[in-house]
Amino acid sequence: MKSSPRIYEPVPQLSGEEGFTLLELMISMAIGTVIIVALTNTFVIQRRSYDMQQQVAAATQMARAAIDMMTREIQVAGYNPAGASFDGVAYSAAQLQIQADLNGDGDTGDTDETIIYSHDAGNLRIDRNAQPFVENIQTFSFEYLNSAGSATTVSSDIRQLRLTITARTDKPDPDFGSNGGYRRFTLKTLVTPKNVGL
Repeated sequence: MKSSPRIYEPVPQLSGEEGFTLLELMISMAIGTVIIVALTNTFVIQRRSYDMQQQVAAATQMARAAIDMMTREIQVAGYNPAGASFDGVAYSAAQLQIQADLNGDGDTGDTDETIIYSHDAGNLRIDRNAQPFVENIQTFSFEYLNSAGSATTVSSDIRQLRLTITARTDKPDPDFGSNGGYRRFTLKTLVTPKNVGL
């Protein structure tokens, strides 16, 4: 059997459709640029939101840690195994002073037996015994209460303390309109010293 000869036909060339025109290239670049700008803006907004959430969390943790330590120290106020003469909580409108005879030697002159908390409004912090204790504290207030739950100014009548701390973020949020852009967190607690009034 004889095979018939193959005839190859040339593939037709499509003229004018071999690539992109300059107009098509410019349109695709414009669309690509719009997409990149939109993605970048989304990333920036999410990053800013994440940073602000981190700052609010840090402010919240600082306030909670500070009030937790103060609560523990206030609860020990008035500890007096030697029967010395001192008030566990000394009234002062400007600072919070607590005392305890931790080593039982009959006085409160040893390290950490007299503790003074004060608010340094200029530096936005609470100091503990004249040393920085916690930063970014906008307000720190305390109220002394007697056994009936009423405010008192007499040291020997103090049975409870109401503490209020307002912490703020370290940096302002440009999208937050109040308080100069700083977000705040307020924490309140009522503490009963276990050793006063015994």
